[in-house]
Amino acid sequence: MAEARQILVPDIGNFKDVGVIEVQVKVGDKINAEDNLVTLETDKAAMEVPSPYAGVVTEIKLKVGDKVSQGSVILLLESGDAVAQIPPGPPFAKGGAEAVLPASPSAPVIQTPISAVQAPAPAAPATPSFTKGGAGGISAHASPAIRRFARELGVDLAQLKGSGEKGRVTKDDVQNFVKAMLAQPRGTTGGGLQVSAMPAIDFAQFGLVETRPLSRIRKLAAANLHRNWVSIPHVTQFDEADITEMEEFRKQLGEEYAPQGIRITPLAFLLRAVMEALQHFPEFNASLDAGGENLILKKYIHIGVAVDTPDGLVVPVLRDVDKKGIVQLAKELGEISARARDRKLAAADMQGGCFTISSLGGIGGTAFTPIINAPEVAILGVSRSGMKQMYRDGEFVPRLMLPLSLSYDHRVIDGASAARFTVYLAQTLADIRRLAL
Repeated sequence: MAEARQILVPDIGNFKDVGVIEVQVKVGDKINAEDNLVTLETDKAAMEVPSPYAGVVTEIKLKVGDKVSQGSVILLLESGDAVAQIPPGPPFAKGGAEAVLPASPSAPVIQTPISAVQAPAPAAPATPSFTKGGAGGISAHASPAIRRFARELGVDLAQLKGSGEKGRVTKDDVQNFVKAMLAQPRGTTGGGLQVSAMPAIDFAQFGLVETRPLSRIRKLAAANLHRNWVSIPHVTQFDEADITEMEEFRKQLGEEYAPQGIRITPLAFLLRAVMEALQHFPEFNASLDAGGENLILKKYIHIGVAVDTPDGLVVPVLRDVDKKGIVQLAKELGEISARARDRKLAAADMQGGCFTISSLGGIGGTAFTPIINAPEVAILGVSRSGMKQMYRDGEFVPRLMLPLSLSYDHRVIDGASAARFTVYLAQTLADIRRLAL
C-alpha cells in the first residue's frame, strides 16, 4: 500500500542553515531509492541528498536559495517500499583536492578533500560561515564539481543553458560563457562575471579582536580599486633608470632653492620625464570611451600623484605639466601634498588626470604592481633607488638605479609599446639634458 512520507535532510554533521543550490526533482516525478533530490552547499563543499525511498513526488517543500539544517523537510513522497538505512558518512571537511564519497540511502554524497578521506576528521570541527549559493532562484542542473568550477570563475549558472544530457551544464558551457563575456566591449549591458560575497566570519571565536571602522577615503578607494582591478586587464612592465647624474643635479638644485622653502624631490623630475614620455607615446595619454569602441587622445597633460595620508591614499592632480619647469612642479607638488595631508583638497583637485605616478621610494621596496586609476590607461610605480654595480665601457661601475613598474591596460597598450615607454622614460631620467628639449 502506498504511504505518504516526509523526506528530511539527514545528518550533515555540525552544519546548520546550509544553502540549497539545486532542486533535482519536480512534483509528479517517479524516483527510485538513492536518486538525488537536492544539492546543498557551504563555502567549503557541496553535497547531494539522495532519497531513502522509491515513490512519486507529491509536494516539494523547499526551493533554490533556502537554508536548511538536519531534519528540514525536503519533499513529500508517495512511497511503498523503504530501503535499509545506512549510517551517514562524515560531514564536510575543509580545503584541498576533491574526492566524492559513495552514496548511501540516508547520507548525502559529499564533495570532500582527499586528505579527509585518508585521515580521520577532527572530533569537533569548527562551523564555517556560509555564503548564499544557487542560481538566482532557477534550478540550473550541474554537478557539484561544475558548480565549484563556476563559482571560482564568478559565473552565475542561472545565465547558462546546459548542453549536456538532460540540459546539465558542462565545463565547456562555463568556459564558453566566460570567453563570450570577456569578448564583449567594455560598457556592454547584460549579465557578466559575478563576484561572490565574502563569507561573514565571527573572528572572536578564535581569539581577542578589535573592530576599527574604515575611513571614508579608504571605503571610496576600495570600491574604485576593486572596479578597476576586475574590469581592466592589467599587465606590468618592469625596468630601471640610471639616475646617478640626475640625483647629483637634484641635490645642487635643492641647496639653491632651500632658502625659498622649495623642496626639490625626485618626483619633480619624474613628473617632467613622464610628461616627455606621454608626448612621445600619445596612446598612454588617452582613455577608452564608455562603450569601449573608441580611444580618446588628450591634448593636455595632467598627472596625478598618489599621496599617503593618515586617512588613506589620495591622488591630487598637477595640471598642465607640459607648461611647467622642474622648480615650479616641485613647488606645486609640495603645496598640493600638504593640502592632501591637511584634508583640504577639493574634489576638483583630484579630477581630470591623464596618468598617475605612485612613488614608494621614500618607504622602500624593489618593485610592485600598481592598479590603474580608470579612466586612465596606465600608471607608473616607483620604488626605492639603490646603488648597483653596472657594466659600462668594459668595467663595473657603481650607479644609482631607480626601479620602475608600469601597469597598463592591455586593451589599449601592447607589451612592445609598454617596453618602449619605460626605455624612453629611463633614458630621459638618465640624461637630464633631454628634459630641456
